[in-house]
Amino acid sequence: MVYAVKFQENLLRTMLQIENTFFELGRTCRRNCLIICDRGAMDASAFIAKDQWEAIMKENSWNSVELRDNRYNQIIHMVSAAKGAEEYYSTEDHNCRSEGVELARELDSKAAAAWVGHPYFDVIDNSTDFEGKIRRMIGSVCHKIGLDTGDRLLKNSRKYKFLVEGPLPDDSVFPPFQDFEVVHNYLQSNSPNQVRLRKRGQKGHYSYIHTVRRQNQPGGQVIEVKTQITHRDYINLLTQKDNSHFTIFKKRRCFIDNNQYFQLDIYQQPSHPSN
Repeated sequence: MVYAVKFQENLLRTMLQIENTFFELGRTCRRNCLIICDRGAMDASAFIAKDQWEAIMKENSWNSVELRDNRYNQIIHMVSAAKGAEEYYSTEDHNCRSEGVELARELDSKAAAAWVGHPYFDVIDNSTDFEGKIRRMIGSVCHKIGLDTGDRLLKNSRKYKFLVEGPLPDDSVFPPFQDFEVVHNYLQSNSPNQVRLRKRGQKGHYSYIHTVRRQNQPGGQVIEVKTQITHRDYINLLTQKDNSHFTIFKKRRCFIDNNQYFQLDIYQQPSHPSN
């Protein structure tokens, strides 16, 4: 067991160093550059016990917010064929695949759960054929980077929002989840555009997002440009806070249910008098 934990720790160190090399190359590239990682830092947590994972993070001065939220701009989980497309799941002609369907399902769920909490996490299931699955994955990436694909990709997924009336059920009713502190502040901007800051984190570690929402674009589109910023930039931008808007405090609960990723916002005090 000790060997397995050390293996995962050293594998993760190696992975981070390789990623850092490519990230640095990307930063110095004069052309637009998209870096795609087949695996990510949090994957290792799916294969060892929670206390062992926490010990590894403590030993290396790592934390989940940095490894999961700040390191990658988007996470896409491609659901295993063992969940929903079993007739296509096979260990034949796969030298690195030995697990049966049941174990594959279990490992797939653990791998997905490792990334629960990332602000831009997309789960691509097997509700379509494989070509459709790939198109949905490409469409998700294009949407995140703001690339208009026109009618070249099928739009099979939509984002829905619901108003959930309380009281909420007990925590034990939820699937495995991650809770985050979220603070929204609106900045001064020219109407009808909207500029806002988001601080999001857990256990004293935070990520920061600057969002510009542009209205009245050609074709009636609304375009949002999201940029990850540093803590220093966040503090500096807060001086532009629009005092005609309330600061919004909420707890964001992230979880997966039936191969869909959910984010439940629970508004906290102090809140707007109408809440």
